[in-house]
Amino acid sequence: MPSSLRFSLSVRATVLAAFVGVLALNGAIAAPQPTASVPVVLHAARLLQVDTGALIQPGEILVEGERIREVGRSVEHPQGARVLDLGDVTLLPGLIDAHIHLFLHPGAEDLQTVEESVPWRTILAEQAAKADLLAGFTAERDMGTEGAGSADTAVRDAIDVGMIPGPRLRISGNAIDILGGHEDAIHYNPAQHVLSNADYANSSEQIIEIMRSQHKEGSDFAKIYETGPDKMMDGELHTPFQYTAAQLTAAVEEAHRMGTVVAVHAMGEPGTLYAAQAGVASIDHATHLSDETIRLMREKHIFSVPTFAIFEYFAHHRSSAAEAASEGALLDYKISEFKKQIAAGVSFAVGSDVGPFPHGTQAREMELMVQYGMKPLNVLQADMINGAKLLGWEGQIGELKPGYFADIIAVPGNPLDDITATERVSFVMKGGAIAKQ
Repeated sequence: MPSSLRFSLSVRATVLAAFVGVLALNGAIAAPQPTASVPVVLHAARLLQVDTGALIQPGEILVEGERIREVGRSVEHPQGARVLDLGDVTLLPGLIDAHIHLFLHPGAEDLQTVEESVPWRTILAEQAAKADLLAGFTAERDMGTEGAGSADTAVRDAIDVGMIPGPRLRISGNAIDILGGHEDAIHYNPAQHVLSNADYANSSEQIIEIMRSQHKEGSDFAKIYETGPDKMMDGELHTPFQYTAAQLTAAVEEAHRMGTVVAVHAMGEPGTLYAAQAGVASIDHATHLSDETIRLMREKHIFSVPTFAIFEYFAHHRSSAAEAASEGALLDYKISEFKKQIAAGVSFAVGSDVGPFPHGTQAREMELMVQYGMKPLNVLQADMINGAKLLGWEGQIGELKPGYFADIIAVPGNPLDDITATERVSFVMKGGAIAKQ
């Protein structure tokens, strides 16, 4: 972490502590729940080691402070330790959603970004973060605030200092888009000059300028719209590209200079190929990938993030039968292409695109990935191990190992037999602090 960011968070933490302390004395607010000051032993019927698929029965975890100290069938029980017997459940690492929108909620996406103020949307984002955490998502990547600019910086920082509950966050601020592109306000009266939900950049120079501005405002990575509008035409996916491979390469090189990465919204060719050639961190949606694109993704360790949950939601929640049929055809096409990608050895991470559908329900994404061809263990590995890599927290989260952050959840039954167990999380710990029990 850059020293400037450490200093910034330190200052915020000091201010928060003073603020909470004063209000607590007046009975106005309770201090945020801290990481346990005494060791905690979690005991459960099962514990899954996601990297190997080994199921430890029974399973125990010793947590000291914010990190895991020991994992096994039986661990040390230090004197004074708090022992929690969670019963007939399986202990897992916290879930990771690599594609979320905290600043969106169900309803007319375009209207909420125009009619609702940024302060109001920030309050809703706080509630969304809490819902996701309670559903077991202890780390997430927010893929654009949809017109709320750098408001996600405030939400992330408030979570980091314990002011509000929520997952660990990687944030992008607004997405980056061309004039008249995927998220531009192209259906409104031009005389009203309705703003885009993204930041305009029409050249390599403008992309770099916007990325620097967003980085100054606290972004962790850049999200770029590479294709759109995306639609099915006569059984084929029509997905115009927005940036050339050279422009995306300029963005990736600038991100590397700043110590970060680029993620793209890219539904299909040739935009997905251009993104792979540029070496982005992930291709999100990735409905169609050519053989050459897949080859480059394997070579450059680029993750595909399918986002089935949002496609399913739209297929069942459109205002007309014609729109629903169009979304259904797109989903069917996506499923068939996904099966080809599995067979070709594409590396996946799990992202739901939650926001347009209710926060806290996005574990449905894992159920759909199993339904459409992946094995439960492979989906869990994509979610936790690949998710940790994609978010830049490899070796810190995503596995139950000594030294890792104590981001731990419990689910009923055995998720290797029934992946829907991840939709019924009964216990959540993040960084050694219990968020749900």
